[in-house]
Amino acid sequence: MDMMTQAKDAALFEAMAYAWLEADRLDHREFDDWLGMWSGDGLYVVPVEPAATDFAAHLNYAYDDAQMRAKRVERMTGGDSVSASPLARTVRSLSRFRLVSDDGSRLELRCMQSLTEYRRERLKTHVADLDFILERHGGSFRILRKVVRLINADHALSGISYIL
Repeated sequence: MDMMTQAKDAALFEAMAYAWLEADRLDHREFDDWLGMWSGDGLYVVPVEPAATDFAAHLNYAYDDAQMRAKRVERMTGGDSVSASPLARTVRSLSRFRLVSDDGSRLELRCMQSLTEYRRERLKTHVADLDFILERHGGSFRILRKVVRLINADHALSGISYIL
């Protein structure tokens, strides 16, 4: 295996580990730690139209900058949101990882997520393609952008009491 392939494999593994850490923190309600995983100008997007690329010009379930992510966490954990009462228990599974690009300072990672929620004695599953843009930060990463493309996004989501 040549050095270029080894470097790409190492970058892919590190990015995968970061995505798994993010999912684990969300599932275990470590929201302050999750907020710390983001770049200050990071953007969290859940588009209504899965094929959308100009998120500012399209309708989104979420289009959160740092302030909105913090407010979302506050609403979920503060009991002020009807859709977050009670807060769902969730389990995320990530697979099918692909390193789309890596310019040395930023990389794009694509994967699949299956999220199962348990709330009010009901199980629901949401499946999505995830697109991450991660920027290198010290020996780790910060999330510059996360896009959650639900495969059934064009059917209205209801009562989501967690972060996808």
